[in-house]
Amino acid sequence: MTVRIVDVREITQPISSPIRNAYIDFTKMTTSLVAVVVEARGRQVTGFGFNSNGRYGQGGLIRERFAPRLLEADPDSLVNAAGTNLDPDRVWAAMMKNEKPGGHGERSVAVGTLDMAVWDAVAKIEDAPLFRLLAERHGRTADPRVFVYAAGGYYYPGKDNSALCREMRSYLDRGYSVVKMKIGGASIDEDRARIEAVLAEIGTARLAVDANGRFDLETAIAYARMLRDYPLFWYEEAGDPLDYQLQAALAEFYPNPMATGENLFSHQDARNLIRHGGMRPDRDWLQFDCALSYGLCEYQRTLTVLKDSGWSWTRCIPHGGHQMSLNIAAGLGLGGNESYPDLFQPYGGFPDGVTVENSVITMPDLPGIGFEGKSDLAKVMAELAS
Repeated sequence: MTVRIVDVREITQPISSPIRNAYIDFTKMTTSLVAVVVEARGRQVTGFGFNSNGRYGQGGLIRERFAPRLLEADPDSLVNAAGTNLDPDRVWAAMMKNEKPGGHGERSVAVGTLDMAVWDAVAKIEDAPLFRLLAERHGRTADPRVFVYAAGGYYYPGKDNSALCREMRSYLDRGYSVVKMKIGGASIDEDRARIEAVLAEIGTARLAVDANGRFDLETAIAYARMLRDYPLFWYEEAGDPLDYQLQAALAEFYPNPMATGENLFSHQDARNLIRHGGMRPDRDWLQFDCALSYGLCEYQRTLTVLKDSGWSWTRCIPHGGHQMSLNIAAGLGLGGNESYPDLFQPYGGFPDGVTVENSVITMPDLPGIGFEGKSDLAKVMAELAS
């Protein structure tokens, strides 16, 4: 029996919030939720996907370019050699047909959203958790335990340092031992005071800071000189994500761990960062997010680039706080994953009943990516599927 994609659905939904980082606010933020409906092995299976926060919904591109290519493709061209399941790489190639090289902008988000749904469907057809399927395909032993850190600390109207500290304390109370806050949206002196207040609040827990690409070189260096006085988990995305020279220059002023990569959307961009960005494989962190960068098919090519360049996959902690990256981390042995305990719901977080202990969660054995285990998200997805 031929395995075939019978429908692709998309809905753009708000994930708005009055928060802001150093660069953007989230008052009008949206995401695309997609469903890829597949007939396989005598039953109908629906895979789901969505794009990470920080990039807007991709409905136009999905409906006008990428979904039609999947529906118009010869079904046999999208399946594996045995004819028993979709082949995600063949599906990816069909979506990218007639697309020029380069231009890794919004289309990488649209393709990544659909790619997530395809992998969800593939694992469901196999009746296996995606992380175990990935481990098997890569000849690895899956480890269901994944390091996670709590991301927050946004600027918010009327939010003073005491409110920031209460937020960070709430993350520790929920089992996190690493937390992250925003910088660059206030003066350097104000940010120093915010950092010192949080460090005093969290004690032995670790703090990461994120500038969201705000700084020019002079400001990035000024912050580096200030930040090196503190035992931070990392200093994240100081300058424009494509300014590799700025990133490389910071290493002269900041000997402690740095992190970047969430706004690089292809394996070619990742390779350029490794070649020219001065990133240090013994201490720095890479944050590529498959949901923004053409999906897991492309993310595996990125991991190949890292391996060939002498980087361990354990230095990858993806941006986005979604279950797709959790599955990749557990299946392929990444260093962990971002988490948004209070923001961008229902898309962030973990399946119901999953708890955080010392910044580690244990993946449940749910088919596919495991979206159906998160009741608020499952409800939204069921509405799209019906």
